[in-house]
Amino acid sequence: MVINFKKTYKFAVKSSLYITLFATSLVGILSLIFHQFSYLFCALFAICIGVFSFFVIQYRVEKFIYKRVKKIYDDVSILDTSDLRNQSITTDMATLTSEVKKFATDKKVEIEMLKMREEYRREFIGNVSHELKTPLFTVQGYLSTLLDGAMNDKNIRKKYIERAEKGVERLIYIVQDLDMISKLETGDLHLEFSEFNIVKLIQNVFDLLEMKASQKDILLMFDQKYFKPILVMGDEEKIQQLVINLIVNSIKYGKEKGTTEVSIDELTNDKIIVRITDNGEGIEKQNISRLFERFYRVDKSGSRTEGGSGLGLSIVKHIIEAHDEKIYVDSKFGQGSEFSFTLKKAK
Repeated sequence: MVINFKKTYKFAVKSSLYITLFATSLVGILSLIFHQFSYLFCALFAICIGVFSFFVIQYRVEKFIYKRVKKIYDDVSILDTSDLRNQSITTDMATLTSEVKKFATDKKVEIEMLKMREEYRREFIGNVSHELKTPLFTVQGYLSTLLDGAMNDKNIRKKYIERAEKGVERLIYIVQDLDMISKLETGDLHLEFSEFNIVKLIQNVFDLLEMKASQKDILLMFDQKYFKPILVMGDEEKIQQLVINLIVNSIKYGKEKGTTEVSIDELTNDKIIVRITDNGEGIEKQNISRLFERFYRVDKSGSRTEGGSGLGLSIVKHIIEAHDEKIYVDSKFGQGSEFSFTLKKAK
């Protein structure tokens, strides 16, 4: 804190001035009464009493303020009081008030952040428990039925084992997705950047998901024919997973006999933007800001009719951020959604 003399010592200067004027006037009056008045004596007395009272007042008030502010730190702060000692002590009340207000504001923000994190932690643990509990209980139910006697019926035995296997597969899928997000967040999952054709990659995803889309009679298509390759830089495997997650999401929430359309446009001289648009049910406005949270679902029903791990969009967000790129969402409830992301062009 830079000390401004005129402002910082204003209190001490004014207080010492009052004391000096009073004391000097008193000495002058007494000198006149006793017929020993001297201007030089009064001047020297005024200087001495002024300097002395200034330092006494300044020192005493500084200690007074420091002790009380230190007590506040001890009572409400986890900070070491040495942090306070390292700062200049001042009798300027405006500065002191400003510092205390700043301290209180910072602590309020910190408390609000802790509350938000605690709420997120509780919600996250609840979601993880729910997502893992459903397939676990499913597997347990089928295996218990088999052990209770259904094992002797070949048809039931095969059917129940197959269903139990699907439950195990879902568990593996959830754990793998959680592991990937964890690695992306901690930086343990390293990206292997290379040059690849984004058009070919999207076409491969279309071929891979063609049967899944045909179950709802959804057409996977480009907005136009791309005769020339569009080369970009990134981790091809991760970008493919990103595109798969977005297109699977559009199929899940798309309407029967609908479409999922992909367009690739030039955004700037060194970036392109990929848009994935569907004409499905869309997303309500209040849900858009939370779409990329882990396990967050627009469908709050306990049945989880659409399946999946609930981590697809969260993985998409982490992959895009790992590439230092952006993802956008535009949706109108009842009309459809558009997810778009940027990628750097290959040189």
